[in-house]
Amino acid sequence: MNDSVTLTGLARQMVLAELLDEKTAQQAQSQAQRNKLSLVTYLVQNKLVKSRVLAELASEQFGVSFVDLNAIDKETQPKDLVSEKLVRQHRVLPLWRRGNKLFLAVSDPTNHQAVTDVQFSTGLNTEAILVEDDKLGDAIDKFFDSAVSGMEDLGDVDLDDLDGLDAQAVSDDTPDGGEGNATDDAPVVRFVNKMLLDAIKKGSSDLHFEPYEKAYRVRFRTDGILQEIARPPIQLSPRISARLKVMAGLDISERRKPQDGRIKMRISKSKSIDFRVSTCPTLWGEKIVMRILDSASAQMGIDALGYEESQKELYMSALKQPQGMILVTGPTGSGKTVSLYTGLNILNTVDVNISTAEDPVEINLEGINQVNVNPKQGMDFTAALKSFLRQDPDIIMVGEIRDLDTASIAIKAAQTGHMVMSTLHTNSAAETLTRLRNMGVPSFNIATSVNLIIAQRLARKLCNSCKKEVQIPREALTEEGFPEDQIGKFKLYAPIGCENCNGGYKGRVGIYEVVKNTPALQRIIMEEGNSIDISIQMRKDGFNDLRTSALLKAMQGVTSLAEVNRVTKD
Repeated sequence: MNDSVTLTGLARQMVLAELLDEKTAQQAQSQAQRNKLSLVTYLVQNKLVKSRVLAELASEQFGVSFVDLNAIDKETQPKDLVSEKLVRQHRVLPLWRRGNKLFLAVSDPTNHQAVTDVQFSTGLNTEAILVEDDKLGDAIDKFFDSAVSGMEDLGDVDLDDLDGLDAQAVSDDTPDGGEGNATDDAPVVRFVNKMLLDAIKKGSSDLHFEPYEKAYRVRFRTDGILQEIARPPIQLSPRISARLKVMAGLDISERRKPQDGRIKMRISKSKSIDFRVSTCPTLWGEKIVMRILDSASAQMGIDALGYEESQKELYMSALKQPQGMILVTGPTGSGKTVSLYTGLNILNTVDVNISTAEDPVEINLEGINQVNVNPKQGMDFTAALKSFLRQDPDIIMVGEIRDLDTASIAIKAAQTGHMVMSTLHTNSAAETLTRLRNMGVPSFNIATSVNLIIAQRLARKLCNSCKKEVQIPREALTEEGFPEDQIGKFKLYAPIGCENCNGGYKGRVGIYEVVKNTPALQRIIMEEGNSIDISIQMRKDGFNDLRTSALLKAMQGVTSLAEVNRVTKD
């Protein structure tokens, strides 16, 4: 399919400069168009070309001046010339103004429409200045930080003082619930909107709104760690709860039972983020937890997830199989859903029929038939699977295998010409195989149907702006499990903390144990070996366990030894 793609502009220049081969450039150009991203942003996000190298090449080839954003005096940047909507829509940033001329930071020299729109909006002659794409994204966020972030402690602030908060409106399709002043209170609406925006900007995964006897607390889970963000006045508790419930389409009069709903926040015409909302009655009011569901996380591409090259090849090879089962395992919040969605995106072409049963559907994927499991209505995983098998499926994804009925139908589907993908809650690949057997699945069926198992965790990534090299004695490194023959050939780093990160960390990376079901493993499964036997054979077959994979990330300078121990040590 990609062979018919004609290389244009920057993609062609990268092939000529031998930064990419022609096939990779065609695929990148096609995927960028499909994901509605600029080619530059797609290449940087998927680490196909380094941002600096890409910017310098584009500057030379297109005759556009190149500037390092770190050298720009942020105090002199024109603040009110270009709207935030226009800046984020085109991924540009005003740098400085000289008389009737505006200099505009861009990362894509072919984005002429951005320059035209900004020129029309400001009435100024506009000249593009080339910058690195990853730095541009951070600079745009910081440029508008004064409007939508920097939340102060509100413990002693009166309700009226919240009038100073401002944020973009949240678009939700639910009419106001008739709560009167409780839901129409403009300061509370702005406060809630601001919390949602701040969570998105921080890259948080969850928001916790928590009422107590004498205080109200808002916490964000960022990079897997909960942090306190705000303490609004306790008297706001019922109003904040009511506002969130109205936005999520929940019954605001029901305060004694848990409820679940969703909120859609529209950031721009082409970008929106969903929040999954859960309420729970507590001693002092309703605690509300919101999970951020960003569809962009499912579009990152496999190269952005952190697989080692050999692990990625195993996953890609398993995805190409016409039948069998791929199982992803790990605790809640370990990134299983993103791994599955990434695989589904790779498989999602017009010539295959893909159906998923999820509880609940977290991210909408165009071209894939997604079903929300609803046991109360008789639509559980087993019922959904039975229905799928009558609808000419090629690929089936089951959100989780929880019982023998679901496992049996999934195994049967994998043995009869279908690719089945699913998750289990176990700690390792070896335990996944024994867990299926403990459910009651015959050993023969496990051995012949499971193609690949991925056990995973998420580790925080060190901030590249402030990480510091540390010296650790050789004996301590050996005790931690680093390979003897590699000690002295790598550097280890520790977190420091700066304005660009959260305590020395920024973002997360996957730690994986990717295991192919080899003939030797099949034999142990058939002989009903335990998880220890299976683990030993996995090491003999050359598959890294989670600990080894995590140590590799530390050796690569991606994460710290302390973080490795946090996510992999029992």
